[in-house]
Amino acid sequence: CPWQGPFHELSVHESECTHPTKTGNELMEILDEMDQTRKKEMQLYNSIFSLLSFEKIGYTEVQFRPYRTDDFITRLYYETPRLTVLNQTWVLKARVNDSERNPNLSCKRTLSFQLILKSKVNSPMECSFLLLEGPYDDVKINPVIYHFVFSNESNETDYMALPIVDSVECNKLLAAKNINLRLFIFQIQK
Repeated sequence: CPWQGPFHELSVHESECTHPTKTGNELMEILDEMDQTRKKEMQLYNSIFSLLSFEKIGYTEVQFRPYRTDDFITRLYYETPRLTVLNQTWVLKARVNDSERNPNLSCKRTLSFQLILKSKVNSPMECSFLLLEGPYDDVKINPVIYHFVFSNESNETDYMALPIVDSVECNKLLAAKNINLRLFIFQIQK
């Protein structure tokens, strides 16, 4: 049983736990699923470790601040001030529930983000990047490595899901005055 919790809740869990009544096949399915999850986590960590061997690596703390558009339908967005990583100027933008009309009417919320290169570059700049929780936030993020080739003609990524664990974590982030995360950018050398 994968349950974890405080000792004083153990007896309540044991009385309600369904694992002791499961068949051997059901338990093997659960164990297979746990093995697959662990394999995916190991692949991700191995990918991150291989990125750490790159020559050009940069990271910075980012702080998303809310702002509203002047469109006919006002929508809530988030944006960071300009930041410098790998001697380039960048901005991150984020939006709630992919800009649905009234995200305030939904309690299931998601955040998606976009990385924008503001500097002019002499040649295309191939990068891998990821966002993680910052040192001053306790939000739970499942790291995902994104990849994009930045150029003067193509300087912004599509909006990508911020890999927050669940909607509760997302609501916790949105309730904060600012969203503080850490951005890592790895430049791929040709």
